[in-house]
Amino acid sequence: DGTISSSEEFSGGENENIQMTSREDQELKDTLLRKFGAHISSLKHEFSKKKKKGKLPNEARKTLLQWWDSHYKWPYPTEADKISLAESTGLDQKQINNWFINQRKRHWKPSENMQLAIMGGFSGHDYYGD
Repeated sequence: DGTISSSEEFSGGENENIQMTSREDQELKDTLLRKFGAHISSLKHEFSKKKKKGKLPNEARKTLLQWWDSHYKWPYPTEADKISLAESTGLDQKQINNWFINQRKRHWKPSENMQLAIMGGFSGHDYYGD
C-alpha cells in the first residue's frame, strides 16, 4: 500500500530489527560514559543549577528584609547597595534584583505623594505642601 511503518521510518527504511543483548548494551553504556562522562556530569550540574527553584536561604532573606524595612519608603537599592547585599547574602545580583522586584510587587504600596511623583504628576510645590 506504500505506507511506511514507524519502525521502517525510524530505521531509515530497512526492515531489520536491531536488538542488543544486555551485555552489548552495558558495553555501549560503559564506552559512552568513558568518552562523555565528564561532559555529562558538568551538564547535569548546569541543569540542576538552572532548575533549582524555591526559597532563598533564611539568612539571606533576613538580610534583604532588614534592608527593605529600613528603606521602605523607597525600596530601590543602588548598584552599590546590590553589590553589598550580594556579598553579605552570598546571592548573585540577579537574585537580588529579582527579590526586590517581587517584593515591591507583592508588598510595597507607595504613598500617594510618591505615586504622583512616579507618574510625574507633581510640581515641587505640591509635593512639599507649599
